Amino acid sequence: MTRAFAAALLLLCAAASVQAAQRIEGRVVAVHDGDTITILDHSRAEHRIRLSQIDAPELGHGKNDPGQPFGQRARQSLSDLVYGLDVRAECETTDRYGRHVCTVWTGPLNVNLEQVRRGMAWVYRKYANNPEYARAEASARQSRRGLWADHGPVPPWEWRKAANDGTGVVCAMDTKPCQDGSWVSKRPPRCEFAPCPR
Repeated sequence: MTRAFAAALLLLCAAASVQAAQRIEGRVVAVHDGDTITILDHSRAEHRIRLSQIDAPELGHGKNDPGQPFGQRARQSLSDLVYGLDVRAECETTDRYGRHVCTVWTGPLNVNLEQVRRGMAWVYRKYANNPEYARAEASARQSRRGLWADHGPVPPWEWRKAANDGTGVVCAMDTKPCQDGSWVSKRPPRCEFAPCPR
């Protein structure tokens, strides 16, 4: 009797787990940054999707918040991969902002993994569980693709932490001009960002 009850409970849990996963199919109608898109499904409902297991450089928000190097390039890379195309999103959960957290596919291509391969996103180690992502990041790093061409790139989670703790800035190195021409990091302890010299 106990064994039968345990087996039934296990089946119920497995069914709940399968039900928790969600597939969303539709056309990509917006690319917000290097790891967030909006899909319009076949019933014309919009779904904001956060790509799982990766974290792309932060975009700027105005003159006083220029964002991270490669933020715009990461967004453009994702746009080149999915904008205007039909995709499927295999979603595991939702985040605190109500976005679906998903692996996005265009045909056989894992878009999340491709962003890492191109050097347009970090593996989000806190949430990543697929070793293929770590291998793709190591290859991009070794080949100095994308953001790995920059000297001392700062992971977005560290960038956000610095912005949230009141310093608003991150220094990867003592003093180094940026590689993409958007800013320069000045020397700590008073670390500030300023336009790169032209």
